[in-house]
Amino acid sequence: MASNAPIAVFDSGVGGLSVLREIHARLPNESLLYVADSGHVPYGEKSPEFIRERCRELSRFLLNQGAKMLVLACNTATVAGVAELRELYPDIPVVGMEPAVKPAAAATQSGVVGVLATTGTLKSAKFAALLDRFASDVRVVTQPCPGLVECIEAGELDSAHTRELLQGFVTPLLDEGCDTLILGCTHYPFIKPLLQTMLPPSISLIDTGAAVARQVQRLLSERGLLAEGPAQPTRFWTTGNPPELSRILPLLWGEACAVDALS
Repeated sequence: MASNAPIAVFDSGVGGLSVLREIHARLPNESLLYVADSGHVPYGEKSPEFIRERCRELSRFLLNQGAKMLVLACNTATVAGVAELRELYPDIPVVGMEPAVKPAAAATQSGVVGVLATTGTLKSAKFAALLDRFASDVRVVTQPCPGLVECIEAGELDSAHTRELLQGFVTPLLDEGCDTLILGCTHYPFIKPLLQTMLPPSISLIDTGAAVARQVQRLLSERGLLAEGPAQPTRFWTTGNPPELSRILPLLWGEACAVDALS
């Protein structure tokens, strides 16, 4: 595997762009590939079998593009599919996501941590195991957020509808005394600015994008696969509507880019 081969990142939609940004910021010499599986968003309400099939399909495509690493920039996809991908591709580093339970448990002063996530993540055995391992000394209050991913997919980062949804999700967590909120979906960092206008300054917001970027760097370094650059332009595909992703990329990625269709 050549060190100048690209890193491949995929998600159910645009949420993984928050992880892609962290990887790009930390490793600017790396070439990047991104697939938004927006034709099947959100994953949170889908069956584990369906999500595993999507993970296999998208991974095959990205490895055929010459990827040296796979990053599942989606908590729900990680829960369902990361173990199988590691079995299928033992020679390819595969990085997944998980809610930031450990740092949140360390950060809380009140002893109460809130989790905003999809239904699929909150119901998973992996999430339960995280709580058992890292949150035995704190109380964790979970909040599924149906409809929130769809708002972010549409670029509604500060709309009245998004604000109303968020208020309904956050208020019960604050009422329970949470002083630390885990953003348990890669879509949610894009609404951090909106959340911060709705929360007391004492509330900490924690996500895992930067930690994933550090893990990507560590694994590539161990294998001698860090690129020296210069990076190739980032390539984007979507199983949804390419013009729609093109419209939202300047907002979420920071620049306009071409988007190809993936069936």
